[in-house]
Amino acid sequence: MAHHKSALKRIKQASRRRLYNRAYKKEIKLAVRSVREAKSYDVALENFKKATSILDKVSSKGIIHKNNASNKKSKLYKVVAALKVN
Repeated sequence: MAHHKSALKRIKQASRRRLYNRAYKKEIKLAVRSVREAKSYDVALENFKKATSILDKVSSKGIIHKNNASNKKSKLYKVVAALKVN
């Protein structure tokens, strides 16, 4: 266990941040799943816009890397574009 007052504070901060990060990552997963499971182009596009917003917000906070967010958006757009063709 920690021996310093500052170390105890760091433990508290880390556990709080871990909870926030888990919540944001869960939000990302739900948004991505909503795009992938959409049956029509219009629904997929609407969900894609929401997912893009969430990914941008999370990457700006440093929870995921900006390149990771960019890769996810690119892959999601391919899913949406495939629905447009059909």
